[in-house]
Amino acid sequence: MSESASCIARDESRFHQLQTQLTTCWQSIDCFDRAPRQILVVPSLSLDQEELGKIEGVHHYEERLLFSLLHLRNPNTALIYVTSQPLHPSVVDYYLELLPGIPSSHAQNRLRLFSTYDGSQRPLTEKILARPRLIERMRRYLSPQEAYMVCYNSTDWEQQLALKLDIPLMAVPPALLDLGTKAGSREIFAACDVPHPDGSELTHDAKELAIATTKLWERQPDLKRIVIKLNEGFSGEGNALLGLDDLTDVAPGKVRHEDRVTTVLNALEHLRFQYIHETWEHFNRKIGELGAIAEAFIEGDIKRSPSVQGHITPDRTVEILSTHDQILGGPDGQVFLGCRFPADSDYRMELQEMGRRVGEVLAQRGALERYSVDFIAVQKGPQQWDLNAIEINLRKGGTTHPFMALQLLTNGGYNLEDGQFYTPQGQPKYYRASDNLQKEHYKGLLPDDLMDIIMVEQLHFNSIAGTGVTFHLMGCLSEYGKLGLTCIGNTPEEAEQIYEQVVTALDRETS
Repeated sequence: MSESASCIARDESRFHQLQTQLTTCWQSIDCFDRAPRQILVVPSLSLDQEELGKIEGVHHYEERLLFSLLHLRNPNTALIYVTSQPLHPSVVDYYLELLPGIPSSHAQNRLRLFSTYDGSQRPLTEKILARPRLIERMRRYLSPQEAYMVCYNSTDWEQQLALKLDIPLMAVPPALLDLGTKAGSREIFAACDVPHPDGSELTHDAKELAIATTKLWERQPDLKRIVIKLNEGFSGEGNALLGLDDLTDVAPGKVRHEDRVTTVLNALEHLRFQYIHETWEHFNRKIGELGAIAEAFIEGDIKRSPSVQGHITPDRTVEILSTHDQILGGPDGQVFLGCRFPADSDYRMELQEMGRRVGEVLAQRGALERYSVDFIAVQKGPQQWDLNAIEINLRKGGTTHPFMALQLLTNGGYNLEDGQFYTPQGQPKYYRASDNLQKEHYKGLLPDDLMDIIMVEQLHFNSIAGTGVTFHLMGCLSEYGKLGLTCIGNTPEEAEQIYEQVVTALDRETS
């Protein structure tokens, strides 16, 4: 064995050893924990940086895990939070003031903030690894057997950092990342017998993709559209649609297979991209780098995009956390904009059951921490919906922080019996959330300005009524006019009404 291979093997063995500590040092966020703990939060978006670049203000998405401050409810838990650029003090104060039942000063004393002071377009974890002195300063606040690390998504970079700090990583082992890709999702759905659209295996060049797309069309000659997905696309921005109405001259049964492939190959250059600034030249290059699949586009007069979220504990227990109806936009409704909680009662329990089956297969393969499964729901009749799973996300997604906000503010819990969330007093709660409240006239607002507006317009969360709004992505406001929010109500209608009230108030203050 070469020296390099031997070093890799030692690292893998040591990482596996560290991971066994999670069974004693990790505690569920729902538990009141008196034991001393240190939680290192590294909210690095360790994904393809070109794909992430399609999202405006994406470097501020490191703020989305600030709801991890929920752990500071536990009196002996310390939190270490690292970002690329320093967080605005008003943003940190805002989250600390949301903590129920604990003085914000007590929580502040157990919070350590670090920054790499590096705004370059690289994953945060890569920046940390390039700064050994920063790693040493972080190490001073981490005790063996008491500390663990959480992240947005895990890669080899996160594993390297965990090894350098000698602490376990509460996340999917990087060796299993393929399970959360578009192709890996399809393999898992087949393994647990969850319905999903017909599609292709992973391809890495345009000719292979054209052949796979053609075979899919030949298997299903009535298809109207086929969706082409980059294997590691993010928030739907890596999707494109191939319309078949313009290719009827080469439809199955009319010409030879080879001629159909040639026509489809040429048609790929005119895909309808979900990212409005995408080009075929760039997309084709990403096919080579990331791979792509072809998948049947599910048609329907009334369609929705629900999802189910789950959690896999260190002892491989699968827990269902929530269900949502996603709010999608973009040219063809494939780009994630926000969500409503919970998902419609017509299919909520079915989502839970299929999410559990997916989670159990993931757990058997060795996956850890949060996962979500996205679906397409097509109405077939009154209270009758066909569900098809379309992808698995092995990371904290756009539904993670709104649900954490609900937990943080109400101290309630999710009920598996009916898929609803209840406060300790038995009051059901609902919310509408978005990462993409974005308007031109919001640009120039500083976090302090938003705090002023919150006070003037009385947009703060009302802890007595248990209703109101919380904000996130506040760092996006000044440059991009973009803001995230979670609007919590006692009914779905009240949650929607609060959302509209917030938009009206922000418009009034900034017009």
